Amino acid sequence: MLQNSQENRTNLSELGEFGLIDHLTANFKPKLKSTVKAIGDDAAVLDFENKHTVVSTDLLIEGVHFDLAYMPLKHLGYKAVMVNLSDIYAMNATATQVTVSIAVSNRFPVEALEELYSGIELAAKIYNVDVVGGDTTSSTSGLLISVTALGVAEAEDIVYRSGAKPNDLLVVTGDLGAAYMGLQVLEREKEVFKANPNSQPDLDQYTYLIERQLKPEARKDIPPLLKELDVKPTSMIDISDGLSSEIIHLCKNSKVGANLFEEKIPLDPALISVCEEFEIDSTMVTLSGGEDYELLFTISQNDYDKIKGNPNLTVIGHMTAENEGMHLITRANQKLPLIARGWNSMNKEEN
Repeated sequence: MLQNSQENRTNLSELGEFGLIDHLTANFKPKLKSTVKAIGDDAAVLDFENKHTVVSTDLLIEGVHFDLAYMPLKHLGYKAVMVNLSDIYAMNATATQVTVSIAVSNRFPVEALEELYSGIELAAKIYNVDVVGGDTTSSTSGLLISVTALGVAEAEDIVYRSGAKPNDLLVVTGDLGAAYMGLQVLEREKEVFKANPNSQPDLDQYTYLIERQLKPEARKDIPPLLKELDVKPTSMIDISDGLSSEIIHLCKNSKVGANLFEEKIPLDPALISVCEEFEIDSTMVTLSGGEDYELLFTISQNDYDKIKGNPNLTVIGHMTAENEGMHLITRANQKLPLIARGWNSMNKEEN
């Protein structure tokens, strides 16, 4: 859905590769002290002094990771930055810079890419990161976006996936499952529109879910919150592939088991009502849905009183000895094996 009229369409060839880069990045002015040299040379130059550098990268491909039928290009630019910043915060670090590279076909005019980059610019402004480089190249079909994010942390503050111990508490931020159900609503409305292009969807009741899908927010607030509470997680990961997959990652890296309590999983009321409408089990949605970009972490039981009652944080289970395995404890007190059914772009079957 390229929202540009033919009258307002500048072909990419009119600017050329270097002209296009200059045009799209003209508003990216470095603000951080650690950015010594940003866009405009062969490479960026960064100075983090004595801190450790944290790096993450993601590739988003049209038709695999996003659908432009309902994903506005400005939102796509914003989301492309978010999914990378989320990984930096999952290391208990502060995000500082990003690079953005795109491959694009000639079906996209310059105006469409301006929309994409306006979303990137907004994300960089809100999250206080500098855009310090990237590349543009041609694609034979569709749009590809690759974002690399950099962050910084003191060595002793970095949290890995591998530090959880038996009896540690399992904690999650925010609520889960909304992004997946937002996607289901958008996919349904796309099919309705294809059958009847004159239909006008009323999406007001789905606003929260759709926003969680189209414009997710990375949890920049959590690392400083934990520092303020004097809590250092023993392990941490962001929830991109579904709660079950991420718990399994923590368990395998930390060589522990886990008990997840179904009744403790935080759900927004809008999610519950839409799951009923779609006749989908809300627990399955949280376990397998993904794209929540909340943070999942473990803490020592000694730190429980420090986080107790904090509206951003919910204790959803605890870690066990490795030989006890990974389980979901249902509301009916059944103990079920925890299986990774998260989304996998390499294999649409169970992974």
